[in-house]
This record gives sequence, structure tokens and C-alpha cells, in this order.
Amino acid sequence: MTPPPAATHAAQPTSLSAPSRTLGRDLAGLLTAHIVEPRMWARTRFLVDLLMLTLAASAAVFAAPDLHTGPNRLLAAVFPLVAIVSLHARRNRDERLQTSILDTGTVMIGAVSSAAILTMALATVVGAAHPIGLTLRLWLFAIVYAGVARAVLVSVRAQALSNRALAVPTLIVGAGSVGELVVKRISEDPRYGLQPVGFLDADPMPIVASGVGRPAVPILGAESDLGTAVARTGARRVILAFSSQPDHAVVDQIRECQQLGVGVSLVPRLFESINGRATLDHLGGLPLLSLRPTDPRGWQFAVKHTLDRTVALVALIMAAPLMAAIAIAIRATSPGGALFRQRRIGRDGRAFDLLKFRTMREGDGADAFQLPSGCAPGGVEGHDRRTRLGLFLRESSLDELPQLINVLRGDMSLVGPRPERPEFVERFTSEVNRYQDRHRVKSGITGWAQVHGLRGQTSIADRVEWDNYYIQNWSLSLDLRIIALTIAEILRLRGDEARPDSQ
Repeated sequence: MTPPPAATHAAQPTSLSAPSRTLGRDLAGLLTAHIVEPRMWARTRFLVDLLMLTLAASAAVFAAPDLHTGPNRLLAAVFPLVAIVSLHARRNRDERLQTSILDTGTVMIGAVSSAAILTMALATVVGAAHPIGLTLRLWLFAIVYAGVARAVLVSVRAQALSNRALAVPTLIVGAGSVGELVVKRISEDPRYGLQPVGFLDADPMPIVASGVGRPAVPILGAESDLGTAVARTGARRVILAFSSQPDHAVVDQIRECQQLGVGVSLVPRLFESINGRATLDHLGGLPLLSLRPTDPRGWQFAVKHTLDRTVALVALIMAAPLMAAIAIAIRATSPGGALFRQRRIGRDGRAFDLLKFRTMREGDGADAFQLPSGCAPGGVEGHDRRTRLGLFLRESSLDELPQLINVLRGDMSLVGPRPERPEFVERFTSEVNRYQDRHRVKSGITGWAQVHGLRGQTSIADRVEWDNYYIQNWSLSLDLRIIALTIAEILRLRGDEARPDSQ
């Protein structure tokens, strides 16, 4: 009998391993699908936090021989319980539609620090040896162990949410301008983990019904067809946008969603005036939302501007040799001055000269640039006149360094909406709703819109939306977050297509 060819034998391991690989993919898909579900995510996060905090407390004590005492072991056993209560006693940022490792780190440090303080107080009661040393070790080990584990979990969940195959089917009640915006936002950013599957509205706007300018999302019927639409589409979340139905019908829909086991979210009325400072009170059984608007003239912004100038002064001193070298290189490699000045509009509509290192050759003005409708200016406008050095300066954001002088002068802030040229300010004021709101605060070198990818010739309406969110929800912690995200973007050395603006 003739033996089978060698190729046949070589193929056997592949065929035998294929089911294993398929099983592995299925298990990975099952795990990622579970981590997307809110309840499974909460349970997974709780178990991982408890495990890592316990390991951290054990390592903190048993890795130090001088801490092997009964009271210290008792504190090591209590510490994870106190920390887990601090982490999970109330809803935190990890339960939002979108979260980040930065959010996770903030939550983890706050909870572990609170647990460490309580542990130190308990240590004095039980007479533990070296209470300060023990507390510091518990704090440090918990931050490293639990922080890294939570960061990995958040990263895995973010990847799972970005997988369209795992996205949660979502119905939108209300096919108006707000419903259209909801579909646009969740369609263009898969990190929300939502997939719009249909509108419900008895009287939809014609442009929404036509589906022009967005992914096709059908209108499945009137608001009263909610139960049928959920069964038909398999929707697991409903977003209530604005529709013509009365408020009592909306309340009935929320109850119907709860009975169907479907998650429900709603866009609140007067959403333009609601920010993170709003507080929920009650008048008897009547909820009362108290609004606390941002005050750009208040003391908090005075602190922000003082910090801006201090940081700008220190940064200018430290960067002076580098800036001098860049200026000399610009003058040596192309004719013209080292600095580029351009008129921009800042706070309260005041004009100032924005400073940047020159990255282009001098132009003759022959190529007129026509801004596309609906876009903000920026990037390469007209003929590409960038020098080789200028291209590097833009990719590394070093051309922005002279704006620290604008910050020191008080024309700008480190963080804020990007300033625009007078001719575009006049145009956008008449074309874009709430564009003028950006002039309540100082313009910034970087901003909330920029760190969300709205650089160059991108949608001006989207940029205004993000910038106004920043103004309404401003805090020093938000500024620090934007600076951290900006540094992360710079280190990636993204190309010029991702730059904020051009000369």
C-alpha cells in the first residue's frame, strides 16, 4: 500500500489545531461580549478589584519582615474591604458610555487614598507597629496592583466596545434634529459601543426620514410601536430624544423599557444649559435639578489664568535655548523672519497677534484659498508652501512654542477654544449656532475639541459643540486632562493633517 504523501502529514496538525483556534476565538468573543454588558462589566470589575487589592495588601505586609505582626495582618485584611467599598459604593466614571485609563487612574487613586487614611486611623487604635510605613506600603502596592489591573480591564473593554459586531442595538425615539445628532455621534464613534437600528417617531423631520448625510437608519414606526420595534430589532437600549409626544407618554415608555429589560437613556430638556455642576434635589417627591453655570469672571478662572502665566514663564525659561536654536535654523534655511504673526480673535472679541514659528515660505498671494462649507480653516490652505524644517516643526508641534508668549501676555490660556481669524469669526457667527459662546473665555494653545480629533479642516459645528462643552464643564482637573491628552498626541508625532491650524 502506497503511503500518503508528506504534504498530507504536514497538513494534519493544521487541521487538528483549527478547532482549537476557533474555540479560542469563540471564548475570547464570549468574554469580550460579556465585558460589554453593564451587569457583567460591574461584576467583573468588582471581582478583579477585590482580588488585586487582596494580593496587594498581602504583598505589602509579607514582603517586609518587620511588619509581620498580628495587628498589621489584621489591617492588611481590612484594607481591601475598605478600598473596595470606596471604589464601588457609588457610580463612578467607569460606568459611563465612554471612559479612559486617565479616568480610571483618578478613581483608583482617590478610593485607595481614602482607604489608606482610614487604615492609618485604625492602626493607631489597634496599636500596629510602624503605622505610617504600613499605610504607605498598602497605598503604593494597591495603586500598582489594582491600578494596572483596572487599566488593562478598561483597555480590553474599550476594544470590545469598538467592535461593531458587539455593539448594543439601540433605538432612538424622536426623529428630529436631536435624534439625528444622537445617531451621528454614536455612528461616527464606535467607542460608545452602540449601534443605531431605527427611529421611532409618528412625525419625523423630512431630512431625517430621507437619511441624507448619515448612515441609513430606518424609521420603524410611531413611538407607540416601541415593544414591537424592540422585538423586531433585538434592541437592548433605547435613547429618548425629543419628539412630539406628551411627557406622560414618555414616562410610560420608560416604564415599558424597564419591563422589557431594555436599558434606557434620555436627552434632557434644556440640555444646552446643563453641565456637570448640576445637582439633583427634591421637593417632596418632585425632583429638582439645580443649575450651576460656569462663571468665566469668577475666582476659579482667576486662579486658572495665574497658573497659565506661571507655567508659561517657567516653560519659556526652560525652552529658551531650544527656541533660539529653532529661530536660527528657520532664518538659515529659508528667507524671512523666524516668527509668524496672524490676527486672531480672543476673549470678549478682542483681537491679538498669535505667534508661531514660521513653517512656510513667503507666499505671493496668488493662490486664494476657499474654505469648504461647514469646515473650520486649518491644515494646508491652498498651495503647499511648507519648508522641510517647517514640516518637522508642525509634526512635533514645536512651531506652537511662541504661543507661550501669548499666554504670558494674557492674550491666551494654555487650554481653551482655538482662536480664529476675524474674517472667519464673522462668517461662523452668522452660520453656526452658539459660535460666539467661545469668546466668553480666553483662547487656548490646545483644547477639548483638538484632543478629540477636531483639527484642521474638520466640521466647525462639531468643534463648537466640543468647545462649548469645555466652557460649560470647565474645571482645573479638566484642564489637566486636556494637557495630558495633548502631550500623548504630540508624542505620537501625528502628521500635519491632524494639526490644529495653519498659517
